[in-house]
Amino acid sequence: MTFTHDVDVALQNAAALVNTAPWLPCGGVGQRERLPDVAALDDFVASWRWTGSRTHDAAELRGVQDLRGRLHDVWTMEAEDLVDQVNAWLSEARALPQLVTHDEFGWHLHATAPEAPLWQRMAVEAAMALADVIRAEELDRLRICAAEDCGQVLVDLSRNRSRRFCSVTCGNRLAAAAYRRRQG
Repeated sequence: MTFTHDVDVALQNAAALVNTAPWLPCGGVGQRERLPDVAALDDFVASWRWTGSRTHDAAELRGVQDLRGRLHDVWTMEAEDLVDQVNAWLSEARALPQLVTHDEFGWHLHATAPEAPLWQRMAVEAAMALADVIRAEELDRLRICAAEDCGQVLVDLSRNRSRRFCSVTCGNRLAAAAYRRRQG
């Protein structure tokens, strides 16, 4: 494993959030909005086990939806631009890293107050994880799915850096197409 568990989770969460956007096709099909309402955001937050306060309102939903585009840009940024974005997120939030432990996660860093807006906590978590990616010179682990008809993002956390597809579905679809081509 290249990164600590909390960094892995934060990177995977950022990719999952980006991939909820309706403007990212997968399999040649336009995607529907996967965070259309507060209830969907509640499910996303619960599935990724976000802690801290919530307002459960349209403003919170809009903040998280707006963050997706900024996070998506991370996957195509040059290192210098990414450093600027990471520093901006940390500065905007007045991030002050603190060691915390909760649930079964063990010691890890939180850099915002639990009362900070959800979108800001998400941005800072991503920024903290991206800081480790930058410092480790591992930006090539942030990828866009190799399927030509897919725009989803992924984080390759494999030891041998071999992950190419956003999901098993994309990988299987391309493997089946290659098989059909070979069969004539």
